Amino acid sequence: MERKLHVGIAGTGMMGRLQADALRRLPGVEIVAVCSGSPERARDFAAAHGIPNFYGDYEEMLNACRLDAVHICTPNHTHFAYSRAALERGIPVYCEKPLTAGGDEARELCRLAKEKGVPAGVNFNYRHNAMVQEMRERIASPQWGKTFLLHGRYVQDWMMYEDDYNWRCESALAGPSRTIADIGSHWFDTVQFITGKRIVRVFADLVTVLGSRKKYAFQTGSFGKQRGASFSWTDIDTEDAAFILIRFEDGVSGSLVLSQVSAGYKDNFVINADGSRYGMSWNQESADQLLIRSRENGTSLLRADPSILHGEAVSYAVLPAGHAVAWSDAQAAAIRRFYEYLRTGGSPGFATFEDAARIVDIVEACLESSRRQAWTDVR
Repeated sequence: MERKLHVGIAGTGMMGRLQADALRRLPGVEIVAVCSGSPERARDFAAAHGIPNFYGDYEEMLNACRLDAVHICTPNHTHFAYSRAALERGIPVYCEKPLTAGGDEARELCRLAKEKGVPAGVNFNYRHNAMVQEMRERIASPQWGKTFLLHGRYVQDWMMYEDDYNWRCESALAGPSRTIADIGSHWFDTVQFITGKRIVRVFADLVTVLGSRKKYAFQTGSFGKQRGASFSWTDIDTEDAAFILIRFEDGVSGSLVLSQVSAGYKDNFVINADGSRYGMSWNQESADQLLIRSRENGTSLLRADPSILHGEAVSYAVLPAGHAVAWSDAQAAAIRRFYEYLRTGGSPGFATFEDAARIVDIVEACLESSRRQAWTDVR
């Protein structure tokens, strides 16, 4: 019988909680430690999740516990230092996106992971949805024909009011990009995954509609509301929205609309692929459905049914059709692939640090393009 893999989690916010839930669904994996900048939050998190050890310092956790992997679920500005500290100790890393705020740091982590021979993954979980996998299988099939266009959106409304504030608004914590790095990165990774083609050029227009926001004394996690009796007005130097034209390495053109200030949209992530024989549309708010579009027959609905999906997609449709497999299931599938790789090796079935570094390069190209108001090559 294989021994259990011992795991540590850095961060007790929304993603720390959701990754802990995903880890508890995996056989042979045990969360043995958690850390937070607040010892009280670490203690409460450990008690709520039955974790035996908690720490108020990340380095202390790494030194005190024999870990087989560490999950980094902390604000963006910590990702580089936390990942590097684990890799230098030979500990596999599973990090939240974006991997880093800049491409040079991302490449340094890739170099270190390769030098140490340590598995390193990033939580781009949407590629692990059954219908995203089905899109990938279909585009790779001869029956697809030629890809004409790729276009879509990722729009939300959780930052549309002046009293909406989160650490992501602070470039010192989140990096120079907010909306593109936070949600655009998911779209970039997913569309590159389904097509197998890299984004090589962008033309981006970034928009900040709220130049200042109310910052209250008590900050909440993502999607939460602030509390307190008083606030201060804080200038905002990151984007609320973006409009991006895209060019892929095979010459295919695309477009993307991003927003965190669009009323009524909660997590509206859509990818449309237009092919020479038919088209496909996927919306993660209806994650177990894929729309198949044809000129002759209009639009039909394909559900996540393992009996009709193709290739690798079948393994992601773990329930009968109509039993929706959605966001948390895709995240659990992503993390499962990471731990399968830790145990058996082979080909990584998850987004690697190299994949994530490419996304950081795309985000940086978008920022540069908006500054120059010109097409910009991705590094």
